[in-house]
Amino acid sequence: MSKTDATKSVLFRRRGESIPRQGGGVNETGQPAQVLTTKVGLQLPAGLTFENWESAGRQLSGIVNSTSWWLGDWLVYGKDHYSDRYERGVRAAGLQYQTLRNYAWVSRRFPMDRRRAALSFQHHAELASRPVEEQERWLDQAEQQGWSTKQLRRAMRVARGEEARETLQAELTRRLAVPDNRFQWWHKAATQSGVELEQWVLATLDNAAGQVLEQLQEQAGVSA
Repeated sequence: MSKTDATKSVLFRRRGESIPRQGGGVNETGQPAQVLTTKVGLQLPAGLTFENWESAGRQLSGIVNSTSWWLGDWLVYGKDHYSDRYERGVRAAGLQYQTLRNYAWVSRRFPMDRRRAALSFQHHAELASRPVEEQERWLDQAEQQGWSTKQLRRAMRVARGEEARETLQAELTRRLAVPDNRFQWWHKAATQSGVELEQWVLATLDNAAGQVLEQLQEQAGVSA
């Protein structure tokens, strides 16, 4: 490790553990930069350099993200190997089962070789219910564009809106298939009548329907 790299690393130790004599960065006083983790907080040393503080944040973020995968994989293993006892293990560990179930579901949906290290667990969770091909497409875009989870969710919402509009348009087209030459003919008639095409179509159809109904009534009266 180079001197530059060494000054940007931070030693994470739990309270009560011995502090190693080498490795890790140094703070402004020349002492090893020790960040102590406890069950109820994080103890940061006085004089911690900005670089080491920033490095600690990156490491903590990575740990938080990784623990979701770790816990998910842990529960998947327990369910696969100890189907009659894994719930007891969850209770003994003092973990929330519903939260673990969510982690495990995402872990199952994304085998290890499909997980993107550059993206967070939550990125994957957003896509867990999608087909594999769609998952890969969105993961590729999120990774290439550097999207946050919120940006990924927004892009997916926009895409769903566009898909809905395309579906509606296709449905309307299937309901009334109009040849192009007929459409142009109707448009010309509407223009010459001085009304909008939609208004002209509705009025023309109403008139046609009225005439047909009158004829049917007249026929019914004659028959009677």
